[in-house]
Amino acid sequence: MSGAVAPPTRRRQLTLAVVVAAYVLSFFQRFAPAGIAQDLIATFHSTASSLGVLAATYFYVYTVMQVPTGILVDTLGPRLILLLGGLVGGAGSLLFGLAPSFDVALLGRTLIGLGVSVTFIAMLKIIAVSFDERRFASLVGVAMLIGNLGSVLAGAPLSWLAQITGWRGVFVGLAAVSLLLGLACWFLLHETAAGSADAVAPERAGSPRFDRTVVLSGLLLVLRNRDTWPVVCVNFGICGSFFAFAGLWATPFLTEVHQMTRNVAANHVSLYFAGFALGCVVVGTLSDRIGRRKPVLLVSSHLYAAIWLVWLSGAALPLPISYALFALMGLLTASFTLTWACAKEVNPPLLSGMSTSVTNMGGFLAAAILQPLVGWVMDLSWQGGLNDAGARLYSMADFQAGVLLLAATAGLGALASWRIRETHCRNVWQSSA
Repeated sequence: MSGAVAPPTRRRQLTLAVVVAAYVLSFFQRFAPAGIAQDLIATFHSTASSLGVLAATYFYVYTVMQVPTGILVDTLGPRLILLLGGLVGGAGSLLFGLAPSFDVALLGRTLIGLGVSVTFIAMLKIIAVSFDERRFASLVGVAMLIGNLGSVLAGAPLSWLAQITGWRGVFVGLAAVSLLLGLACWFLLHETAAGSADAVAPERAGSPRFDRTVVLSGLLLVLRNRDTWPVVCVNFGICGSFFAFAGLWATPFLTEVHQMTRNVAANHVSLYFAGFALGCVVVGTLSDRIGRRKPVLLVSSHLYAAIWLVWLSGAALPLPISYALFALMGLLTASFTLTWACAKEVNPPLLSGMSTSVTNMGGFLAAAILQPLVGWVMDLSWQGGLNDAGARLYSMADFQAGVLLLAATAGLGALASWRIRETHCRNVWQSSA
């Protein structure tokens, strides 16, 4: 089996476009708390630690669902999984938008995370089985570029819209969008699976049927593979610190420590996401063209970790420099997207869903731990300052321990990149067959 497939049809391209649109929505939901952090604090009178828990609830369920999603996508195919994801995510968004209390908002956020947790692995599976493997990193990079429109929208645009119309209406509208995208995936994937060349149904892709013994042995093979774990650690360090900071704490850090206005802070976050979106294409294309993964990861991850020392110092920077550093961080953060290609290339092709989901679990586990942990250490050092609305104010001293946690996590990812196995953009299992 060469790994190459027939040229993509218009139907497959349309299918991938719809799945990427669902991925845009998942990115928006992931980072939305950063754009409305002040609104959530004012609405639910939350502390830093409780706000961290509210944001991280998404990551808790997302982390838990990564391996089950990989198994389901490898065995049942993405069609049913994406439909159910759209329904559950839509219900969660509606509940979150209408939440009368913090506890109900937690439940809504949990359902959102459960619903959108299936989108990315399903998208990777469709790309892996429907397109030439030599274009995998490039195609994932393009999909990430488009998907990051959701994160960009979750920055300054969401902050602006929430100030005008209220944050609740935004999430009620997103519930309808989630439902429509789930239905579109159902019908398009159904039609695609009917064509023998499109390889998105499990029987067309050559995936194992839902046999518990086969599934367990496949998962154990991925977990026992020593080349899998450095990839997971890189994802944990780089992706996890990115999600925790850009997904929640960047805006409070800039407004309270560096005294920026809400709009200026939101612009920094949007620039971070824009840099990340561009970086996904640059990093994936560069890696595919030079035929190597490890050198790109080494350089990018170490530069990314070094920038954290600037934020840890608490130094006041001119606005153009802080904008430039946020954009550069986004560009460098994108190096973690190569971990999915690395995982896929050191494990059997038929286990691409499981291998990428195990890797993806690293970043979401880190975010699930770091978002509330940063808030917890901030609350421990809080000196009792309040703003005019009665919400807590945090100083650089309060933020410093939290930023140190994020910097250390980024450093872990950089160190783990030295242990990545270089595959020269080829699956080592097929090469040795």
